[in-house]
Amino acid sequence: MQKLISRLFLKLIGWTIKGVLPENEKKAVLIAAPHTSGWDFIIGRAGFYSIGIKKVSFLIKKEMFKFPIGPIIKSWGAIPVDRSKNNNTIQIVSKMFEGNENLLLLVTPEGTRKYTEHWKKGFYYIATEAKVPIVLTYVDYAKKEGGIGPVLYPTGNFEKDFKFITDFYRTKSAKYPKNFNLSPFDKKTDS
Repeated sequence: MQKLISRLFLKLIGWTIKGVLPENEKKAVLIAAPHTSGWDFIIGRAGFYSIGIKKVSFLIKKEMFKFPIGPIIKSWGAIPVDRSKNNNTIQIVSKMFEGNENLLLLVTPEGTRKYTEHWKKGFYYIATEAKVPIVLTYVDYAKKEGGIGPVLYPTGNFEKDFKFITDFYRTKSAKYPKNFNLSPFDKKTDS
């Protein structure tokens, strides 16, 4: 039912979803970019349902888990994170992959919908430590298209791997382009 409703919703708003998650990828870090609007989540969630991906987990600050919103976001796959402590989040999250047969963890490396100078690198270190691939997912507002892009198996060479990621996202259009930055390679300048 979710698949049908999601496909209908996406059709009504004029969006198409491309790509599929390879069947053998039961555990992965999915990165989602560009992330400049609340619509990214809605379109992305509908996109995942439309291609048969029922459960995608994501990290969210623990303060959001209070009633009445807490049970709702938990049912959507939210995992609480205590950002007030330096608690080795990368190690904690990477260990979650050990205890789960299926875990697709969605991360927005920008960390905010506003402009930021630097993407957070935690997604890369989680995938490297957990020995899982990074799947590039996207929304492209210019084309009204979203989906699953390439799969990257981290080499341990961050700069080389991040260049691969940057080259993919360079062709994607954010809802609010002025808020999208492919740092560290695309620093904005006032010229």
